Amino acid sequence: MTTQQSAAVPEEPVVELGKPDEFEQRPHREIRMVMVGLVITMLLAMLDNLIVGTAMPRIVGELNGAEHMSWVVTAYTLATAASTPIWGKVGDLYGRKGSFLVSIAIFLLGSALSGMSQSMTQLIAFRAVQGLGAGGLMVGVMSIMGALVPPRDRGKYQGMFAAVMALATVGGPLIGGFITDHLNWRWTFYVNLPLGAIALVFIVVVLKLPKVRSNAKIDYFGAALLTVGIVAAVLVTTWGGHEYAWGSKQILGLAALGVASLIGFCYVEQRVAEPVIPLQLFRNRNFTMVSIIGFIVGFSMFGAVTFLPTYQQIVQGASATNSGLLLMPMMFGMLVVSLAVGQAITKTGKYRIYPIIGTAVMAGGSLLLSTLAVDTGKFASSCYMVVLGAGMGFLMQVTMLVAQNSVEMKDMGVASSSATLFRTIGGSFGVALFGTLFVNQVNGSVKHLPPETLARMAQQGGGGEGMSAMNPATMKSLPPEAVGAYQHGIANGMHTVFLWGAVISVVAVAAALFIREVKLRGGADAAEAKAEAAMEGAL
Repeated sequence: MTTQQSAAVPEEPVVELGKPDEFEQRPHREIRMVMVGLVITMLLAMLDNLIVGTAMPRIVGELNGAEHMSWVVTAYTLATAASTPIWGKVGDLYGRKGSFLVSIAIFLLGSALSGMSQSMTQLIAFRAVQGLGAGGLMVGVMSIMGALVPPRDRGKYQGMFAAVMALATVGGPLIGGFITDHLNWRWTFYVNLPLGAIALVFIVVVLKLPKVRSNAKIDYFGAALLTVGIVAAVLVTTWGGHEYAWGSKQILGLAALGVASLIGFCYVEQRVAEPVIPLQLFRNRNFTMVSIIGFIVGFSMFGAVTFLPTYQQIVQGASATNSGLLLMPMMFGMLVVSLAVGQAITKTGKYRIYPIIGTAVMAGGSLLLSTLAVDTGKFASSCYMVVLGAGMGFLMQVTMLVAQNSVEMKDMGVASSSATLFRTIGGSFGVALFGTLFVNQVNGSVKHLPPETLARMAQQGGGGEGMSAMNPATMKSLPPEAVGAYQHGIANGMHTVFLWGAVISVVAVAAALFIREVKLRGGADAAEAKAEAAMEGAL
């Protein structure tokens, strides 16, 4: 069976699977035009949850489904995580351009259907469709970037992606709030359609990649086992300590199912011709080390994004209206450092030092944030966030760069999807673990209050462990001693969360020290880099 990736451009070469193609020298103008489509697509992937999250109270109010609210996010997250590695493999086997266009189309279809939902059941189902497409968006962006631009030259362009991350994090809640207040919550989904259409046009018209010829078949059994394992892992981290107790039979059963599925997946992948994730990739030291680092970056980043706004609103009295702006110092540090590192890598071709510096700075930023207290000023906390963001700036694009440089061109999609998956799973585990630690600290700080006050706090915060979800508006009706105890609980929770974040970041420092300096493909050293990468894979 032959699948063509760009039937409209017959002059493009045909690449047979298993025969690694070299990077083709392309005009900068062509690459910049493709980058427009890739940047828009990446913006779609990152903005969606942030925009929808802001509109969620209005959505559940109109559709009368508050009890199912969490599933609107969970369905999207599960579908995204489960489909990510499959999209990477499909792109490698049958063409990155075609799979990327299909993923965009599915995402836009899910967006349109979500906007037309008439019930919570419909919305949850359509969000799952949207998530299936979203799983291919980030993978497609990174794998196409990896196929277009040699690693040595990628620093010229990676700053755009760092800027998109910062823009999405800051602008998402603002856009969601504006749409909800001045238009209709349905436009939080419809806004994806014009942006996605523009991205589709750019990709169809401008992007030219070699066609791929492959007689291989997708490992459906391995894909099913991996999907079950990922879904079980995400559900454990999503439900544990919230929907069900950590020691409940539901959580333990899901954990057992996840472990069994992943063991079965590893067994199957060693015996099929085209595994979804070739396990031999992990024999490459650099690939394994950046996978560990990516997991920990997701762990720390999602923890910071989740809990810092709570501290700033409850303890420091910041406005919740502009909640995205609260994270601007961290995003600023990430953006500036990522731009500088990208240019330095392009100029020198060296990268090993940056993961070492980045993991150490990330650990230092977490340690600084662990000192947050009730009386910590906004300037001091912003400086700490800049340090954490700078550490991530050293790592966000470099980990993807090293992962892609560690594999042959035929596995570029798998490398991109694996790096994305490890970061996603790390974020899921980070939010779950940090959430449990945070809630325990909050509840421990207020347990001495009178029973009637605790009952009122639990009711206003959502009940039970939802007490940690209180906001400045609901706190106005509480007595001063309750407010003080709650603020101390938040500060204690931040101390625990980021202290553990610093400890876990030390593991990333150790992993970074084991990364070897392998010349980046591209530039004058392309042949030497290829030979050295092959030698690294054999070690």
